[in-house]
Amino acid sequence: MLGDISRAEHIYLACGYTDMRKSIAGLAATVQQNFKLDPLSNSLFLFCGRKCNRIKVLYWEGDGFVLLYKRLENGSFQWPRTQEEVLRLSPQEFRWLLEGLSIKQPKAVQKVNPKQVL
Repeated sequence: MLGDISRAEHIYLACGYTDMRKSIAGLAATVQQNFKLDPLSNSLFLFCGRKCNRIKVLYWEGDGFVLLYKRLENGSFQWPRTQEEVLRLSPQEFRWLLEGLSIKQPKAVQKVNPKQVL
């Protein structure tokens, strides 16, 4: 199915700014060269430019890349800008991001490592 991103095993967010004029080849090169990750893996790679109202998502579907583009008409994405690295997101953090929320919700119940409980 075209663009079935629900099958992705991992979600990676490219912190900082990305040149949104980059095509699929440019974004795939960024994943490989800057983040040392495989753009052909079963993962979503998210990018955002200086205007925080647009994102691009790169996904390898097995027979080719899918490039998704989302533009918010009102508001902006809460994109981490302080680091020049890649963050791994949970599916919940990904949903928050697409809804224009911060990926770190202070009132959300945080996952706990079982080793820390006892």
